[in-house]
Amino acid sequence: MAHNRQRFPRKKHPREKEGGKSVEDIVKELRQAGAPSSDYRERSLSIHGLICAKCGREFEYKDRHLLTVHHRDGNHRNNPPDGSNWENLCIYCHEDEHSRGMLGDYLRTKAK
Repeated sequence: MAHNRQRFPRKKHPREKEGGKSVEDIVKELRQAGAPSSDYRERSLSIHGLICAKCGREFEYKDRHLLTVHHRDGNHRNNPPDGSNWENLCIYCHEDEHSRGMLGDYLRTKAK
């Protein structure tokens, strides 16, 4: 009684190169690509100060966690070094900003 064994191709080990790059190389490239924009919050706070651009509330260093960075164009990957796509908003104004957009989208689709 002979068993018919199916032969499956051998899986490559994750560290083996496929297409010329190892998994470690790809992860390294992705981390480097994300690194410059990862500190945009600190840069925005230093450029624009500890003040909400919408309500004008001023914050102290100990309360700065209540300030968020809003991307004006909505693209979180667009982080120019001059800070032109950012505005510091308190958590309340930031929530209001995004809920207004959602409400506007809802009303536009409802009117059609």
